[in-house]
Amino acid sequence: MSEKNTPPCCAVIGVVGRANVGKSTLVNRLVGEKVSIVSPVAQTTRNTIRGIFTEARGQLVFVDTPGLHKSESTLGSLMNRMARHAAANVDALLVVFDGSHAPAIEDDGWMRRALFATQPCIFFLNKADLSHSYAAAYQELWEKIQQEKQHTREVPCLRGSAESGTGLPELLTTLFGLATPSEALLFDAEMVTDYPRRLAIADVIREKLFAKIYEEVPHEVGIRVDELTEQGAIWQVSATILVNRPSQKGIVVGPKGRTLRYIRRLAEPELSRMFGVSVELSLWVKVEKAWMKNFWLLRDMGYAGSI
Repeated sequence: MSEKNTPPCCAVIGVVGRANVGKSTLVNRLVGEKVSIVSPVAQTTRNTIRGIFTEARGQLVFVDTPGLHKSESTLGSLMNRMARHAAANVDALLVVFDGSHAPAIEDDGWMRRALFATQPCIFFLNKADLSHSYAAAYQELWEKIQQEKQHTREVPCLRGSAESGTGLPELLTTLFGLATPSEALLFDAEMVTDYPRRLAIADVIREKLFAKIYEEVPHEVGIRVDELTEQGAIWQVSATILVNRPSQKGIVVGPKGRTLRYIRRLAEPELSRMFGVSVELSLWVKVEKAWMKNFWLLRDMGYAGSI
């Protein structure tokens, strides 16, 4: 921790950007532990997750947000609302772009938001270690927006890779430069996240499901943790996997239940490592038509209010 009589410097950093640019991978790498699930499937992050990094300079709290996207459901609208709310209630914004792809309309939108944001902003060009870089295209877009709005703002643009860790020490130094002295840490030094257990468990199950049925029904699958029983060193978890149609239930269950068993085999050891106990997982699959538009179901799953 900080030296004696030297107050720690703290800041809450909103990690924002369009879907699937590597925000969760970046937060996990910066924190040093897995606090957000990761998948090639866009819009994997469905909730606001705080990752906490504490060291000698102080504490940075990273708020990992769902990526903004075109909403076609109540769930999508709630995800977009979470991202915008998080961006408005932080000390600084870390806007993440995918440097291996040309700027998209959502990137344009985040640049426009950053131009007039009241907080300090940093641009981070992720995946900069890949062979082809669109760094010049992002710079041109930023200059074009400033000219159009007749407003200029100096925003540091750093490059690196959340996957390999390249450029992240420089990023941390820049972020700590935005932190302010605090009488105390915002969270206990040992904490890496304050994400509710039930939501974390549901996310891990969903991540393993995505890994198995990558192309079939990822966005139409939801996880509800129905029961969590903590008995000393053994936790028993009962969870329901929600799908929209009977045909999707067959995909999730798999031939003779093999897909469901696969998900359980992958999720149980990761959950056990995460919580330091033995986790026994029971999974059920239920057809719930249009669950993504059912506000009350979404609330039970933790997407609207707390559970």
